[in-house]
Amino acid sequence: MVLPVFTGCFDLDDNLYNPSKISAYKLDAYDGDTDFHLGLSYRIPDSLVHIFTLSSQASDESSATTIYAIYIGSVTRIATDTVIMYCHGNKDHMDGYWTRAELLANTGGKNRFGVMLVDYRGYGMSEGESSENGLYADVDAALKWLKGKGLADSRLVMYGFSMGTAPATKLAAGNYSMKPSKLMLEAPFASAETMIQDASGLDLPGDFFTTLSVNNAEEIKSVTQPFFWIHGEADSFLNIETHGQVVFNNYSGSYGEAHRIPGADHRTIQTTMGFQNYMNAVEDFIVLH
Repeated sequence: MVLPVFTGCFDLDDNLYNPSKISAYKLDAYDGDTDFHLGLSYRIPDSLVHIFTLSSQASDESSATTIYAIYIGSVTRIATDTVIMYCHGNKDHMDGYWTRAELLANTGGKNRFGVMLVDYRGYGMSEGESSENGLYADVDAALKWLKGKGLADSRLVMYGFSMGTAPATKLAAGNYSMKPSKLMLEAPFASAETMIQDASGLDLPGDFFTTLSVNNAEEIKSVTQPFFWIHGEADSFLNIETHGQVVFNNYSGSYGEAHRIPGADHRTIQTTMGFQNYMNAVEDFIVLH
């Protein structure tokens, strides 16, 4: 997640989202910017990679928006599988996060867990323009699809990275199509106001710059499900002390698990930990809690 430099009166809403448009998803063949690369042993068979569209409509919209989604796993087993709903960050599109999703699909063994992800409106091949309400509606559209395939709340795990921690936390805390049984946040931000103050160096109210109401530090107080937090101690974009640690400290649910990763920056947790150590931590949380 790249934070802009703020000068004068600035609206974060127009700069939080950093989408790229594409004409086709390339996944393993993608040669653009990714945080890491995986070896051939991590590849998922084409028969278990499903690209399709969903209809997403926010509460304040009069018509639906077509967005793109990917499901990794057997669609016929969704009713009996555990599924990780992965909410990606603010940059680019699903191709840029494919290796992250693929790593989750290898956690506990290949396709132990199903993995679902969407491109928010305006991202990749999804139609429309990005918005806060759109983020929530787009992820909820995926939950509606999973529910329609027979997935129960008890087997849904919500995972958010960076900007994706906003819809992940919001949907875990609120009343949406499904209630995830567990919440996992990687490098979460505390609030839009904290982002502004950290980036600008000015102690000014957040609404001086933005109309965004995103506040993970407050939303997490309504999360009762088991919670897994992971954050790099060297995160230069979302400071671990002013963002992630605040979110974790505000959690008071049934079980909280914190992973502070020494030396890891915003996008290097997996490579700093090592892929197997990361996957082991994710699997242990999902299976044991």
